[in-house]
Amino acid sequence: MSLFSIFYYLVLSFIYILAIPYLIFKSRNSKYRQAIPAKFFLKDNVPFKENGIWFHSCSMGETKAIKPLIENYLENANISVITNTGFEEAKKISSNVRYLPFEIFLPFWVNKQKVLVVMEAELWYLLFLVAKKKGAKTLLINARISDKSYKSYKRFSFFYKKIFQNIDKVFAQSKVDKSRLEELGATNIEVIGNIKLAQLPKVNVNLEKPKQVIITAASTHENEEKLILDAFKKEQGKLIIVPRHPERFEKVDFLIREFIKEKNISYQRYSIKDDFDSDIILVDKMGILNDIYAISDVVILGGAFEKIGGHNPIEPAFFNCKIISGKNIFNQKSLFDCIKNYYLIENDELGEYLNNIKNLEKPILTKAGSIEPIIKEINRWL
Repeated sequence: MSLFSIFYYLVLSFIYILAIPYLIFKSRNSKYRQAIPAKFFLKDNVPFKENGIWFHSCSMGETKAIKPLIENYLENANISVITNTGFEEAKKISSNVRYLPFEIFLPFWVNKQKVLVVMEAELWYLLFLVAKKKGAKTLLINARISDKSYKSYKRFSFFYKKIFQNIDKVFAQSKVDKSRLEELGATNIEVIGNIKLAQLPKVNVNLEKPKQVIITAASTHENEEKLILDAFKKEQGKLIIVPRHPERFEKVDFLIREFIKEKNISYQRYSIKDDFDSDIILVDKMGILNDIYAISDVVILGGAFEKIGGHNPIEPAFFNCKIISGKNIFNQKSLFDCIKNYYLIENDELGEYLNNIKNLEKPILTKAGSIEPIIKEINRWL
Protein backbone atom coordinates (compact mmCIF):
# COMPACT_ATOMS: atom_id res chain seq x y z
CA MET A 1 0.00 0.00 0.00
CA SER A 2 1.14 3.57 -0.72
CA LEU A 3 1.85 6.13 2.00
CA PHE A 4 -1.44 7.84 1.08
CA SER A 5 -3.35 4.57 1.49
CA ILE A 6 -1.79 3.94 4.90
CA PHE A 7 -2.54 7.50 6.03
CA TYR A 8 -6.12 7.24 4.74
CA TYR A 9 -6.63 3.92 6.51
CA LEU A 10 -5.27 5.26 9.83
CA VAL A 11 -7.50 8.36 9.68
CA LEU A 12 -10.59 6.23 9.00
CA SER A 13 -9.63 3.85 11.83
CA PHE A 14 -9.33 6.77 14.24
CA ILE A 15 -12.74 8.11 13.16
CA TYR A 16 -14.23 4.63 13.53
CA ILE A 17 -12.96 4.24 17.10
CA LEU A 18 -14.41 7.62 18.07
CA ALA A 19 -17.73 6.74 16.45
CA ILE A 20 -18.22 3.34 18.12
CA PRO A 21 -20.39 4.61 21.05
CA TYR A 22 -22.60 6.55 18.61
CA LEU A 23 -22.91 3.54 16.29
CA ILE A 24 -23.94 1.29 19.18
CA PHE A 25 -26.54 3.85 20.24
CA LYS A 26 -27.93 4.26 16.70
CA SER A 27 -28.10 0.49 16.18
CA ARG A 28 -30.84 0.34 18.82
CA ASN A 29 -33.11 2.18 16.40
CA SER A 30 -35.21 -0.37 14.50
CA LYS A 31 -34.35 1.37 11.23
CA TYR A 32 -30.64 0.61 11.68
CA ARG A 33 -30.81 -2.61 13.71
CA GLN A 34 -29.60 -4.72 10.80
CA ALA A 35 -27.59 -2.25 8.72
CA ILE A 36 -25.25 -0.72 11.33
CA PRO A 37 -24.10 -4.03 12.91
CA ALA A 38 -23.55 -5.46 9.42
CA LYS A 39 -21.61 -2.48 8.04
CA PHE A 40 -19.64 -1.43 11.10
CA PHE A 41 -19.25 -4.66 13.11
CA LEU A 42 -19.57 -7.30 10.33
CA LYS A 43 -22.46 -9.00 12.11
CA ASP A 44 -23.94 -11.68 9.82
CA ASN A 45 -21.93 -10.12 6.99
CA VAL A 46 -19.65 -12.81 5.60
CA PRO A 47 -17.42 -12.13 2.58
CA PHE A 48 -18.49 -13.07 -0.93
CA LYS A 49 -17.04 -16.22 -2.43
CA GLU A 50 -14.18 -15.78 -4.87
CA ASN A 51 -14.35 -15.23 -8.65
CA GLY A 52 -17.81 -13.75 -8.81
CA ILE A 53 -19.11 -10.63 -10.53
CA TRP A 54 -19.56 -8.05 -7.82
CA PHE A 55 -22.26 -5.40 -8.30
CA HIS A 56 -22.42 -2.49 -5.88
CA SER A 57 -25.13 0.18 -5.62
CA CYS A 58 -26.29 2.55 -2.94
CA SER A 59 -30.05 2.54 -2.49
CA MET A 60 -33.32 1.28 -3.93
CA GLY A 61 -33.36 3.42 -7.09
CA GLU A 62 -29.84 2.46 -8.14
CA THR A 63 -30.48 -1.19 -7.34
CA LYS A 64 -33.62 -1.20 -9.49
CA ALA A 65 -31.67 0.40 -12.33
CA ILE A 66 -28.87 -2.16 -12.23
CA LYS A 67 -31.24 -5.14 -12.01
CA PRO A 68 -31.38 -5.86 -15.80
CA LEU A 69 -27.58 -6.00 -15.82
CA ILE A 70 -27.36 -8.33 -12.82
CA GLU A 71 -29.94 -10.68 -14.34
CA ASN A 72 -27.43 -11.54 -17.07
CA TYR A 73 -25.07 -12.99 -14.42
CA LEU A 74 -27.34 -14.31 -11.67
CA GLU A 75 -25.38 -17.52 -11.08
CA ASN A 76 -22.18 -15.60 -10.32
CA ALA A 77 -23.60 -12.30 -9.05
CA ASN A 78 -22.57 -10.80 -5.72
CA ILE A 79 -24.55 -7.71 -4.68
CA SER A 80 -23.63 -5.13 -2.06
CA VAL A 81 -25.60 -2.05 -1.03
CA ILE A 82 -25.52 0.81 1.46
CA THR A 83 -29.12 1.49 2.53
CA ASN A 84 -31.96 -0.57 4.01
CA THR A 85 -34.20 0.04 0.99
CA GLY A 86 -31.35 -0.95 -1.32
CA PHE A 87 -30.91 -4.18 0.62
CA GLU A 88 -34.60 -5.07 0.39
CA GLU A 89 -34.64 -4.32 -3.34
CA ALA A 90 -31.50 -6.39 -3.93
CA LYS A 91 -33.02 -9.37 -2.09
CA LYS A 92 -35.72 -9.43 -4.78
CA ILE A 93 -32.99 -10.09 -7.34
CA SER A 94 -30.75 -12.54 -5.48
CA SER A 95 -30.26 -14.06 -2.05
CA ASN A 96 -26.54 -13.30 -2.30
CA VAL A 97 -26.70 -9.76 -0.89
CA ARG A 98 -24.51 -7.95 1.63
CA TYR A 99 -24.24 -4.54 3.20
CA LEU A 100 -20.94 -2.99 2.09
CA PRO A 101 -18.72 -2.89 5.20
CA PHE A 102 -17.08 0.30 6.39
CA GLU A 103 -13.89 0.85 4.41
CA ILE A 104 -11.41 -0.20 7.12
CA PHE A 105 -12.77 -3.75 6.93
CA LEU A 106 -12.47 -4.10 3.16
CA PRO A 107 -8.80 -5.25 3.00
CA PHE A 108 -9.78 -8.29 5.11
CA TRP A 109 -13.34 -8.75 3.84
CA VAL A 110 -12.91 -8.59 0.06
CA ASN A 111 -12.04 -11.79 -1.80
CA LYS A 112 -10.80 -11.90 -5.38
CA GLN A 113 -13.56 -11.14 -7.88
CA LYS A 114 -13.51 -11.27 -11.67
CA VAL A 115 -15.19 -7.88 -12.10
CA LEU A 116 -16.37 -5.12 -9.77
CA VAL A 117 -19.25 -3.05 -11.18
CA VAL A 118 -20.08 0.09 -9.18
CA MET A 119 -23.14 2.22 -9.82
CA GLU A 120 -23.08 6.02 -10.22
CA ALA A 121 -21.37 8.02 -7.45
CA GLU A 122 -20.28 5.26 -5.05
CA LEU A 123 -16.65 6.39 -5.15
CA TRP A 124 -15.16 4.58 -2.14
CA TYR A 125 -11.37 4.74 -2.28
CA LEU A 126 -10.63 1.43 -0.55
CA LEU A 127 -13.39 -0.40 -2.40
CA PHE A 128 -11.72 0.15 -5.77
CA LEU A 129 -8.17 -0.13 -4.42
CA VAL A 130 -8.68 -3.44 -2.62
CA ALA A 131 -10.81 -5.01 -5.36
CA LYS A 132 -8.20 -4.14 -7.99
CA LYS A 133 -5.27 -5.28 -5.83
CA LYS A 134 -7.00 -8.63 -5.45
CA GLY A 135 -7.38 -9.07 -9.20
CA ALA A 136 -10.77 -7.61 -10.21
CA LYS A 137 -11.38 -5.46 -13.26
CA THR A 138 -13.12 -2.36 -11.96
CA LEU A 139 -15.98 -0.56 -13.74
CA LEU A 140 -17.89 2.57 -12.78
CA ILE A 141 -21.24 2.68 -14.57
CA ASN A 142 -23.93 5.32 -15.06
CA ALA A 143 -21.36 7.80 -13.81
CA ARG A 144 -22.44 11.40 -13.39
CA ILE A 145 -21.36 14.61 -11.70
CA SER A 146 -24.38 16.80 -10.91
CA ASP A 147 -24.27 20.58 -11.23
CA LYS A 148 -24.62 20.97 -7.49
CA SER A 149 -21.86 18.54 -6.54
CA TYR A 150 -19.41 19.60 -9.27
CA LYS A 151 -17.71 22.29 -7.15
CA SER A 152 -17.32 19.91 -4.22
CA TYR A 153 -15.76 17.27 -6.42
CA LYS A 154 -13.31 19.83 -7.86
CA ARG A 155 -12.35 20.99 -4.38
CA PHE A 156 -11.18 17.45 -3.56
CA SER A 157 -9.95 16.58 -7.04
CA PHE A 158 -6.61 15.35 -5.67
CA PHE A 159 -8.52 12.66 -3.75
CA TYR A 160 -10.71 11.62 -6.67
CA LYS A 161 -7.63 11.32 -8.88
CA LYS A 162 -6.43 8.68 -6.40
CA ILE A 163 -9.75 6.82 -6.72
CA PHE A 164 -9.80 6.89 -10.51
CA GLN A 165 -6.31 5.41 -10.64
CA ASN A 166 -7.99 2.14 -9.63
CA ILE A 167 -10.95 2.28 -12.04
CA ASP A 168 -10.34 0.52 -15.35
CA LYS A 169 -13.38 1.72 -17.31
CA VAL A 170 -16.06 4.38 -16.83
CA PHE A 171 -19.48 4.44 -18.51
CA ALA A 172 -20.79 8.02 -18.28
CA GLN A 173 -24.31 9.32 -18.72
CA SER A 174 -23.46 12.32 -20.91
CA LYS A 175 -20.67 14.24 -22.63
CA VAL A 176 -20.84 16.83 -19.86
CA ASP A 177 -20.33 14.10 -17.27
CA LYS A 178 -17.42 12.74 -19.31
CA SER A 179 -15.71 16.11 -19.35
CA ARG A 180 -16.16 16.57 -15.60
CA LEU A 181 -14.97 13.05 -14.85
CA GLU A 182 -11.85 13.62 -16.94
CA GLU A 183 -11.10 16.71 -14.85
CA LEU A 184 -11.19 14.46 -11.79
CA GLY A 185 -8.71 12.03 -13.29
CA ALA A 186 -10.97 9.43 -14.91
CA THR A 187 -9.72 7.75 -18.09
CA ASN A 188 -11.14 5.25 -20.59
CA ILE A 189 -14.61 6.84 -20.50
CA GLU A 190 -17.47 5.81 -22.79
CA VAL A 191 -20.72 7.78 -22.99
CA ILE A 192 -23.74 5.46 -23.24
CA GLY A 193 -26.56 7.51 -21.69
CA ASN A 194 -28.47 6.77 -18.52
CA ILE A 195 -29.00 3.04 -17.99
CA LYS A 196 -32.18 3.79 -16.04
CA LEU A 197 -33.72 4.24 -19.49
CA ALA A 198 -32.82 0.66 -20.38
CA GLN A 199 -35.39 -0.79 -17.99
CA LEU A 200 -38.89 0.47 -18.61
CA PRO A 201 -41.15 0.21 -15.57
CA LYS A 202 -43.58 -2.66 -15.13
CA VAL A 203 -46.90 -3.00 -13.36
CA ASN A 204 -47.08 -5.74 -10.72
CA VAL A 205 -50.79 -5.43 -9.91
CA ASN A 206 -53.48 -3.91 -12.12
CA LEU A 207 -55.30 -1.49 -9.83
CA GLU A 208 -58.81 -0.28 -10.57
CA LYS A 209 -58.75 3.39 -11.56
CA PRO A 210 -61.37 5.63 -9.96
CA LYS A 211 -63.42 7.89 -12.24
CA GLN A 212 -62.00 11.05 -10.69
CA VAL A 213 -58.70 12.68 -11.62
CA ILE A 214 -55.88 10.98 -9.70
CA ILE A 215 -53.12 13.23 -8.36
CA THR A 216 -50.18 11.25 -6.96
CA ALA A 217 -47.61 12.94 -4.76
CA ALA A 218 -44.70 10.53 -5.25
CA SER A 219 -41.55 10.04 -3.16
CA THR A 220 -42.27 13.00 -0.94
CA HIS A 221 -39.92 14.29 1.76
CA GLU A 222 -40.18 16.36 4.95
CA ASN A 223 -42.20 19.60 4.41
CA GLU A 224 -43.35 18.56 0.93
CA GLU A 225 -46.53 16.82 2.11
CA LYS A 226 -47.66 20.01 3.88
CA LEU A 227 -46.97 22.05 0.76
CA ILE A 228 -49.02 19.63 -1.35
CA LEU A 229 -51.90 19.42 1.12
CA ASP A 230 -52.11 23.22 1.34
CA ALA A 231 -52.32 23.41 -2.46
CA PHE A 232 -54.89 20.59 -2.77
CA LYS A 233 -58.63 21.12 -3.21
CA LYS A 234 -61.20 18.35 -3.21
CA GLU A 235 -62.62 19.42 -6.56
CA GLN A 236 -59.24 18.86 -8.24
CA GLY A 237 -59.54 15.08 -7.81
CA LYS A 238 -58.25 12.42 -5.44
CA LEU A 239 -54.84 12.88 -3.81
CA ILE A 240 -52.58 9.87 -3.25
CA ILE A 241 -49.51 10.54 -1.11
CA VAL A 242 -46.56 8.14 -1.29
CA PRO A 243 -43.75 9.19 1.10
CA ARG A 244 -40.22 8.31 0.04
CA HIS A 245 -39.21 6.76 3.37
CA PRO A 246 -41.38 4.26 5.28
CA GLU A 247 -40.20 5.53 8.68
CA ARG A 248 -42.16 8.74 7.95
CA PHE A 249 -45.52 7.02 7.40
CA GLU A 250 -46.77 7.77 10.93
CA LYS A 251 -45.70 11.39 10.78
CA VAL A 252 -47.42 11.92 7.43
CA ASP A 253 -50.53 10.17 8.74
CA PHE A 254 -50.66 12.64 11.64
CA LEU A 255 -50.11 15.56 9.27
CA ILE A 256 -53.02 14.50 7.03
CA ARG A 257 -55.35 13.95 10.00
CA GLU A 258 -54.58 17.45 11.24
CA PHE A 259 -55.16 18.86 7.76
CA ILE A 260 -58.63 17.34 7.29
CA LYS A 261 -59.98 18.45 10.68
CA GLU A 262 -63.19 20.43 10.19
CA LYS A 263 -62.98 19.84 6.43
CA ASN A 264 -65.35 17.80 4.30
CA ILE A 265 -62.50 15.56 3.12
CA SER A 266 -62.32 11.79 3.60
CA TYR A 267 -59.04 9.99 4.30
CA GLN A 268 -57.68 6.45 4.54
CA ARG A 269 -54.43 4.55 4.89
CA TYR A 270 -53.85 2.07 2.08
CA SER A 271 -52.46 -0.54 4.48
CA ILE A 272 -55.84 -0.59 6.25
CA LYS A 273 -58.14 -0.23 3.24
CA ASP A 274 -56.50 -1.08 -0.08
CA ASP A 275 -58.66 0.91 -2.47
CA PHE A 276 -58.96 4.55 -3.50
CA ASP A 277 -62.42 5.45 -2.27
CA SER A 278 -61.38 8.41 -0.11
CA ASP A 279 -60.38 11.92 -1.15
CA ILE A 280 -56.88 11.51 0.28
CA ILE A 281 -55.06 8.19 0.46
CA LEU A 282 -51.75 7.64 2.24
CA VAL A 283 -49.92 4.76 0.57
CA ASP A 284 -47.99 3.33 3.52
CA LYS A 285 -46.74 0.33 1.59
CA MET A 286 -43.52 -0.11 -0.37
CA GLY A 287 -43.07 -1.44 -3.89
CA ILE A 288 -46.33 -0.40 -5.56
CA LEU A 289 -45.48 3.07 -6.89
CA ASN A 290 -45.46 1.94 -10.54
CA ASP A 291 -48.87 0.34 -10.03
CA ILE A 292 -50.15 3.69 -8.77
CA TYR A 293 -48.52 5.62 -11.63
CA ALA A 294 -50.48 3.38 -14.00
CA ILE A 295 -53.79 4.78 -12.68
CA SER A 296 -52.59 8.36 -12.12
CA ASP A 297 -53.35 11.41 -14.24
CA VAL A 298 -50.89 13.79 -12.61
CA VAL A 299 -47.73 13.13 -10.61
CA ILE A 300 -46.21 15.65 -8.24
CA LEU A 301 -42.62 14.41 -7.95
CA GLY A 302 -41.13 14.87 -4.51
CA GLY A 303 -37.56 15.63 -3.61
CA ALA A 304 -37.41 18.83 -5.65
CA PHE A 305 -39.55 21.21 -3.60
CA GLU A 306 -36.92 20.70 -0.90
CA LYS A 307 -33.22 20.62 -1.76
CA ILE A 308 -33.05 16.83 -2.10
CA GLY A 309 -32.23 16.71 -5.80
CA GLY A 310 -35.46 15.34 -7.23
CA HIS A 311 -36.54 11.82 -8.17
CA ASN A 312 -36.78 9.71 -11.32
CA PRO A 313 -39.28 11.21 -13.82
CA ILE A 314 -38.95 8.36 -16.32
CA GLU A 315 -41.43 6.10 -14.54
CA PRO A 316 -44.39 8.54 -14.44
CA ALA A 317 -43.55 9.68 -17.98
CA PHE A 318 -43.73 6.09 -19.20
CA PHE A 319 -47.28 5.86 -17.80
CA ASN A 320 -48.25 9.16 -19.48
CA CYS A 321 -48.75 11.00 -16.20
CA LYS A 322 -48.53 14.77 -16.37
CA ILE A 323 -45.45 15.70 -14.33
CA ILE A 324 -45.11 18.58 -11.88
CA SER A 325 -41.85 19.00 -9.99
CA GLY A 326 -40.00 21.58 -7.95
CA LYS A 327 -36.88 23.14 -9.41
CA ASN A 328 -34.29 21.33 -7.26
CA ILE A 329 -33.70 18.49 -9.74
CA PHE A 330 -29.89 18.62 -9.65
CA ASN A 331 -29.58 14.83 -9.11
CA GLN A 332 -32.02 13.98 -11.91
CA LYS A 333 -31.22 16.58 -14.56
CA SER A 334 -29.95 13.97 -17.03
CA LEU A 335 -33.23 12.05 -16.75
CA PHE A 336 -35.38 15.15 -17.18
CA ASP A 337 -33.35 15.85 -20.33
CA CYS A 338 -34.77 12.59 -21.72
CA ILE A 339 -38.34 13.88 -21.48
CA LYS A 340 -40.33 16.49 -23.35
CA ASN A 341 -43.22 18.27 -21.58
CA TYR A 342 -42.92 18.57 -17.80
CA TYR A 343 -43.38 21.43 -15.36
CA LEU A 344 -40.69 22.73 -13.00
CA ILE A 345 -42.35 25.21 -10.70
CA GLU A 346 -41.80 27.38 -7.64
CA ASN A 347 -43.32 26.09 -4.42
CA ASP A 348 -45.96 28.82 -4.30
CA GLU A 349 -47.16 27.96 -7.82
CA LEU A 350 -48.37 24.44 -7.02
CA GLY A 351 -51.98 25.41 -6.29
CA GLU A 352 -52.20 27.27 -9.59
CA TYR A 353 -50.94 24.26 -11.55
CA LEU A 354 -53.31 21.86 -9.78
CA ASN A 355 -56.20 24.13 -10.67
CA ASN A 356 -55.09 23.95 -14.32
CA ILE A 357 -54.52 20.18 -14.62
CA LYS A 358 -56.63 19.70 -17.73
CA ASN A 359 -54.46 22.14 -19.73
CA LEU A 360 -51.14 20.53 -18.81
CA GLU A 361 -49.42 18.48 -21.50
CA LYS A 362 -48.49 14.83 -21.10
CA PRO A 363 -44.77 13.99 -21.19
CA ILE A 364 -43.00 12.25 -24.06
CA LEU A 365 -39.90 10.09 -23.68
CA THR A 366 -37.32 11.30 -26.22
CA LYS A 367 -34.30 9.07 -25.48
CA ALA A 368 -33.49 5.43 -24.82
CA GLY A 369 -30.73 3.69 -22.87
CA SER A 370 -28.73 0.51 -23.28
CA ILE A 371 -26.73 -1.80 -21.04
CA GLU A 372 -25.18 -3.70 -23.97
CA PRO A 373 -21.81 -1.85 -23.86
CA ILE A 374 -21.49 -2.75 -20.17
CA ILE A 375 -22.34 -6.40 -20.80
CA LYS A 376 -19.75 -6.50 -23.57
CA GLU A 377 -17.10 -5.03 -21.25
CA ILE A 378 -17.90 -7.45 -18.40
CA ASN A 379 -17.77 -10.43 -20.76
CA ARG A 380 -14.24 -9.45 -21.82
CA TRP A 381 -12.99 -10.41 -18.36
CA LEU A 382 -14.90 -13.64 -17.73
